Amino acid sequence: MPIASPEVYAEMLDRAKAGAFAYPAINVTSSQTLNAALQGFTEAGSDGIIQISTGGAEYVSGPTVKSMVTGAVALAEFAYEVAKNYPINVALHTDHCPKDKLDKYVRPLLAISKERVANGRAPLFQSHMWDGSAVPVDENLQIAEDLLKDAAAAHIILEIEVGVVGGEEDGVAHEINDKLYSTVEDGLATAAALGLGEKGRYMTALTFGNVHGVYKPGNVKLRPEILKEIQDAVGAKYGKEKPFDLVFHGGSGSLLSEIHGALDYGVVKMNIDTDTQYAFTRPVVDHVMKNYDGVLKIDGEVGNKKAYDPRAWGKLAENGLAKRVVEACENLRSTGTTLSK
Repeated sequence: MPIASPEVYAEMLDRAKAGAFAYPAINVTSSQTLNAALQGFTEAGSDGIIQISTGGAEYVSGPTVKSMVTGAVALAEFAYEVAKNYPINVALHTDHCPKDKLDKYVRPLLAISKERVANGRAPLFQSHMWDGSAVPVDENLQIAEDLLKDAAAAHIILEIEVGVVGGEEDGVAHEINDKLYSTVEDGLATAAALGLGEKGRYMTALTFGNVHGVYKPGNVKLRPEILKEIQDAVGAKYGKEKPFDLVFHGGSGSLLSEIHGALDYGVVKMNIDTDTQYAFTRPVVDHVMKNYDGVLKIDGEVGNKKAYDPRAWGKLAENGLAKRVVEACENLRSTGTTLSK
């Protein structure tokens, strides 16, 4: 199947909310991790979302080039070609983009998609994220309103973050404190500024104690009931059940009961990065340790080409990431829900 069209992406999100499941949004940093994500979604029989952050896009462009737009465009074009071989639908998304990188990342990518749409083609990406968590809510929503106009014109869904996710990701860091919890007032302000679809479709990353990084189960104090409070308050004002399409950030270490609670309250997308990074790297370490004198030319020997061939450990790494994607689909209830069935 090709990369999801705007219409298919919208249908994916609608079905997720109606069915109380969510799509894993897998961060990728290379063709290998992208292929592994596609493999995992296929094995799970789930549609999904593949996303690239500012740092990931910069890395893909080449460590000496460091062009976020170049890396994002290159990986997206690669995805369009290889995704044709998989029987699932996948949407392409750009992850966390703070204010100081909008002009270097999201806005140029929106311009590329607007030009593509004007020429009768599909947008390059299906959604983009504006991370306004580091600026006041009023400024956050003002920028979001401006971006939503451009996104809607390019048939793209905008993702925003209203609230603060603790920890650090790609240079955006926040303390772990009471600011990690969005409020009903935040939800009402979002609906007032951006509407509920009439100005363009968007997803909202409301925060309920989320933290980026590595944590053991139970260490992150999530309160998914906050999502219900906000959905109920905004829904009551506008006469719409579960008005927001919600996004779950910083989910590593979350209890399964907390994840399922969030799904029941309207989460349709959950970002997964830390866990898949480990799942990709762990098999490589295992291969190196078991084939130490093969991957290295020790004491003047020649090593073992079959052991240090990047394809040898690369296949293991991709399989490891794919298995973690399958697990994510199971946790998020998206297994077997692909539209292509």
